[in-house]
Amino acid sequence: MVSYMISVSSGRPVTKSQLAYETIKARILDGRYGPGYRLVLDQIGRELDVSAVPVREALRRLEAEELIQFERNVGARVVAIDPTEYRHAMQTVAIVEGAATGLAAPLLTPEALARARTLNERMRRSLAEFDPLAFTALNAEFHEVLFSACPNPNLAELVRRCWTRLAAVRDSTFSSVPGRAPASVEEHERLLALIEAGGDPGEVERSAREHRLATLEAYLARQR
Repeated sequence: MVSYMISVSSGRPVTKSQLAYETIKARILDGRYGPGYRLVLDQIGRELDVSAVPVREALRRLEAEELIQFERNVGARVVAIDPTEYRHAMQTVAIVEGAATGLAAPLLTPEALARARTLNERMRRSLAEFDPLAFTALNAEFHEVLFSACPNPNLAELVRRCWTRLAAVRDSTFSSVPGRAPASVEEHERLLALIEAGGDPGEVERSAREHRLATLEAYLARQR
């Protein structure tokens, strides 16, 4: 018999394995389980009031998503992304998200554009008392609005998978390069203006791609 519990994200009944998966993944993405953090099955099981079995199943799913890795005599740890891997992943995001945003641009409704503008204004206001994690969450929501109308669902899903892979270290981008945050807000503003003016999808794609690459370059320059 399969036991069900309440999902932490949707409020719907889910299996214990799904609950463990959602909980651990959320903690990785919001930074509570940072790069290198050791995931102890028994400890997590006690926190969630489940056995080690569903926790182990959840960890295998997260390993397949490349968010954690298993080490001999250590167990599961949250993956740390080195600068080279980060560069390659961000270059991929720039390409696929740029393409998805370009395809989505002609299909964005006035309501969606208004939502994106509201989010960018919240990002602008947050600069006064800067919180990298909160800023990153708003940034993700902003871009989700712009590319979610992409008529190619495979491309949109690829963007989301890339974002999931990078999420554990994305907060460090705005933490280590805080000057990038206001520049990012202004680039959002120009991208929105281009879309609202009915800009060519190819030009929108190029603008979205260059925006992503500018974030990457700022991060790598800081590392150098």
